[in-house]
Amino acid sequence: MRILIYSYNYYPEPIGIAPLMTELAEGLVKRGHQVRVVTGMPNYPERRVYPEYQGKFYVTEQRNGVEIQRSFIWIKGPKPGLKARLMLDGSFITTSIWQAFKGWKPDVIFATIPPLLVSLPVALYATIRRCPIVLNLQDIVSEAAMRVKLVEGDSFVLKTARKVEELSYKNVSRVSVIAEGFRDNLLQQGVPDDKIAYIPNWVDTKFIHPLPKENNPFREAHGLTDKFVVLYSGNIALTQGMDTVIKAAAKLQHISDIAFVIVGESKALANLQELCKVHQADNVLLRPFEPREKLPEMLAAADVGLVVQKRDVTAFNLPSKIPVILASGRAIVASVPDTGTAKVAVVKSGAGVVVPPEDPQAMADAVLKLYGDRHLVEALGKQGRKFAEAEFSFDLALSKYEALFTEVSNSR
Repeated sequence: MRILIYSYNYYPEPIGIAPLMTELAEGLVKRGHQVRVVTGMPNYPERRVYPEYQGKFYVTEQRNGVEIQRSFIWIKGPKPGLKARLMLDGSFITTSIWQAFKGWKPDVIFATIPPLLVSLPVALYATIRRCPIVLNLQDIVSEAAMRVKLVEGDSFVLKTARKVEELSYKNVSRVSVIAEGFRDNLLQQGVPDDKIAYIPNWVDTKFIHPLPKENNPFREAHGLTDKFVVLYSGNIALTQGMDTVIKAAAKLQHISDIAFVIVGESKALANLQELCKVHQADNVLLRPFEPREKLPEMLAAADVGLVVQKRDVTAFNLPSKIPVILASGRAIVASVPDTGTAKVAVVKSGAGVVVPPEDPQAMADAVLKLYGDRHLVEALGKQGRKFAEAEFSFDLALSKYEALFTEVSNSR
């Protein structure tokens, strides 16, 4: 098959959807398919175009058998407001359509949302080229916008977003979702149940796998050799509420063996550094992202991995870090809403402890309990790895997508 992946993010961006789309594209190539990717200039998570791509309008590259077609995006700062966000998305949908037409006709288009407006050039291209679309929902934009208070519940922008969502779902062959929790929302918007395909985001369990804590380079480099390490690694955004972690760490700083490690984007870490000073959390180590090839050893440096959400986070959204922590064979402390998909995943995996969101004392108590029971920590980690292999393996997800693309392509 010839498969066109239309994704705002792609390699070399280190976190979020980019690594997933990169693995999917390259995995499909290894199975004998032709793949090209229409994407933007790499900019995430700093929201600044990487130096080697600055000043360029179009770039076409080849990497591991995948043709990567990049186009110009307009970016204003790391935390875009509504207008800046619309300009960013608008620039991509305007420039990317040219790249889409510069190449062979695909048998199927796989388009990721967000950004929501990417559905517009994809629909135009698919209509002209007469090819089916599989729309992949990583989040439901209208819900996400309210969640982070980017728009009000009765605003014109939100109503418009919901209308675009409805049209997008109507004009595609299938809608793939990364969590079963998405299904109810889509059914309420009139999407037929048989049009929805559940394929969770995966983790490459061959790349991310349990490694010993002994002689761990990350531990040795940062003075963590004899510590009980509690690790948060990933995006630091409005949905996380990282002040909960800082406050929890402060409550445990009298135990010198416990160290909290937060790995994220440098500018976000600067804000957390101020919080550490305010709460006198001297047991928190803040580190920038590691190169992707060092990710397994960084994850292996932990005794416990943290998953953190605010109370008002969308219940159906599954944090991508959960499969990653599970695959690394580490126990989880999840500070997440009681009704959310995140809690369901952690409980179902049998790999961790769930505590109420935005409750530093509850998080501190959970960490303290695990610190005092290393056998439990080891058992939770082993169970998590087993669950990751059964539910979140890349090969399983790749086979499901390959079957979905074949079905959609043959139905035309």
